Amino acid sequence: MSTRIVLLRAVNVGGGAKLPMAELREIAGDLGATDVATYIASGNLVADVPGDPDAFDRALEKAVEQRFGFFREAISRTPEQVRAALDAHPFEVSEPKFSYVTFLAGEPTAEAIAKAETYETGDDRWQVIGTEMHIRYANGAGRPEMKGDSIGRALGVPGTARNLNTVRKLLALTGS
Repeated sequence: MSTRIVLLRAVNVGGGAKLPMAELREIAGDLGATDVATYIASGNLVADVPGDPDAFDRALEKAVEQRFGFFREAISRTPEQVRAALDAHPFEVSEPKFSYVTFLAGEPTAEAIAKAETYETGDDRWQVIGTEMHIRYANGAGRPEMKGDSIGRALGVPGTARNLNTVRKLLALTGS
């Protein structure tokens, strides 16, 4: 068993992809996870997962799709990886809720990053470090100046973003 922070992309936002957290905990338990906890209703799961973490993530995706009828990527990290991502955040943090870490399913290519860098960002900032994209919104995620979806598509790997408050809370749930 290894402790993982598992993040599901785009659940319980904007009226689609409803996924009750109690049912997510149940599914994770059915897949053999223990010490299962969720945080807020946006697809944040902390658990000790059995075996290969990647295999667990794929099984979780499949189980959610079978039960709820929609596919959502599950992207997981160890607490140490999440801590390292938090520590690597390259931007000044004036409001933690304006700063995000997007956990990517893989590392984008240099060509993909170069393409993404062609998009205007106004006063918003982003930077890819390994398998994470760090974002600092000048006026909050609700009023972005950059086109985050376009940048994400250009990077060519799916990801899911959490603000720094959420990242810190998830680490706290692991005891880290």
